[in-house]
Amino acid sequence: MSIVVVFELPGMTQAQYEESAEKVAGRPGPVKSPSDWPVPGLISHTSAPTPDGWLVVDVWETQEAFERFGETIIPILRDLGVPDAQPKVYPVFSMVTR
Repeated sequence: MSIVVVFELPGMTQAQYEESAEKVAGRPGPVKSPSDWPVPGLISHTSAPTPDGWLVVDVWETQEAFERFGETIIPILRDLGVPDAQPKVYPVFSMVTR
């Protein structure tokens, strides 16, 4: 079952987000297309600045795919000094893409 994962990351900066994305992608530069973001099981990824940090909303094919990605991203975020945050996880009811 697909899931929606929402991370609210108070204190995270745009620079930390960009550096974490570069480490995941294994190359410099922004994430602009699926080929820039080689993450198995990821359906969509959206990020945005908030008044006090950063917001990430992902849709994953399965809970297991998200958990596997966690094994990659959590150490990266910790190395960058991003405060730990617990995601909110919801089952997908409906999803429309272009």
